[in-house]
Amino acid sequence: MKTVHELNEYAKQAKEQYGNTKEYKEYEEKAGKRNDEENKLMMERFMLLFKEAGTIKDTDPASPEAQDLVKRIQNYITENMYTCSNEILSGLGKMYSCGGEYTENIDACGGEGTGTFVDKAIQIYTMHLL
Repeated sequence: MKTVHELNEYAKQAKEQYGNTKEYKEYEEKAGKRNDEENKLMMERFMLLFKEAGTIKDTDPASPEAQDLVKRIQNYITENMYTCSNEILSGLGKMYSCGGEYTENIDACGGEGTGTFVDKAIQIYTMHLL
């Protein structure tokens, strides 16, 4: 799991890239209501969804179970971070599977291939909704 310093680095990068968006402003407002420990706990709970994804990563990403997990990921992001539209969710899925730190962190929670599985499930979920 990432340290508070690493989470703060992610936050800094996100602000540079998305700081002018309404979603980022919403994220800042929600995060500002939590202390560092609460933010860490929120992220740990989020990563548990990827741990769960790891238990089904060898199944069909279009299965009802996988699609339900995608909906729960989207809902968790909306409730705790920012409004996660289907368009944003689709972009997140691509980030989860493109390699680098996002994929490494997700695969560390759910096992190798979890990020790719979640991306496939997200793309199926959003394909009919965009």
